[in-house]
Amino acid sequence: MDQPADFKLEETDKGRTAVLTGDWTAVDMGWANERLGEALKGAKGVTLDLSHIGRFDTSGAYGVLRACDQGDEAGRIVGTSATDQLLDLVRQAIKAEPTPAIRKRSFFDLFDRIGRGMVNLGLAAVDTMVFNGHLLIAVARAIADPRRIRWASIFSLAERAGLDAIPIVAITTFFIGAVVGLLGANLLSKFGAQVFAVELIGVAVLREFNILITALLLAGRSASSFAAEIGAMKMNQEIDAMRVLGVDPFDALVFPRFMALLLTIPLLTFVATLAGLAGGLAVSWIVLGIGPTVFFQRLLDNVGPVAFWVGMSKAPVMAVVIAGIGCRQGLEVGGDVESLGRRVTAAVVQAIFAAILIDAVFALIYMKLDI
Repeated sequence: MDQPADFKLEETDKGRTAVLTGDWTAVDMGWANERLGEALKGAKGVTLDLSHIGRFDTSGAYGVLRACDQGDEAGRIVGTSATDQLLDLVRQAIKAEPTPAIRKRSFFDLFDRIGRGMVNLGLAAVDTMVFNGHLLIAVARAIADPRRIRWASIFSLAERAGLDAIPIVAITTFFIGAVVGLLGANLLSKFGAQVFAVELIGVAVLREFNILITALLLAGRSASSFAAEIGAMKMNQEIDAMRVLGVDPFDALVFPRFMALLLTIPLLTFVATLAGLAGGLAVSWIVLGIGPTVFFQRLLDNVGPVAFWVGMSKAPVMAVVIAGIGCRQGLEVGGDVESLGRRVTAAVVQAIFAAILIDAVFALIYMKLDI
């Protein structure tokens, strides 16, 4: 049963005493602390007896201490060990330094943020070089001693990260090829050159969209998965346990994922090529009336196998970059869930950006080589 807070002043052998009763809590205290402060105002050496109160919380303790400040001289506070501990806790909180006021941002904060961003970018570049060096050492050890390679992990990861992505890669590139075919047929029909839509589909799918769509899908699918898996192990201190047992995390975690994508991205790119050409063929056949025989004959005559090998040549580079970014971000995870979320997001964003940048660099290189 809740008892409202109250007090009474008594004259005892210890002098004037304020005996507190009831529950001195935030709910039941009411104005009792204000009335106590008024009663103690100007009084000297009044003893506060807390041994008869019921429940007592930080609000009640703060009210008692404020009431004590109304007296001319601090009196004794008599209570139980629990009330003494709570009063000490509130005293320390009162004496603590106030929270500093939030400083208003100025124009110079912009330069401060830019400088910090440049420093962080440099540190990230150094960490990336360290990661790449460690990965190269792991690859060299695997080449020197193939028995170190964990083939079971590689094939398991290849199935999850690569083969399971075949449906989504095939469906996406099918519709990409169909869209390119529709755009080509609609645009070229204005010039009476609808038949050249076949060449447009072939160049777009064979050189660019097959590997680019595959890389973007794996950047969102596999890079995030690698970062989350390794990051969760980092949070649970499993990677530290590996090091204690003498197992290099790069040999057990990074290298298998690196090899899994290196094996599967060329396969996925080939599947994307077939699916994209199938989508373009379907549109050409339905809209333009170009059958499969004419379609593939024009591809061989005017596009050729060079375009196919140009697209396939990008696959190993994409695999290395996507796997490296995902694993590196996973190893950078701290000890909290927020860090895990940030690193997974960073892995996806960086992998997508890197895939588009690499594709642009390859396009410039092949343009200079006239390929």
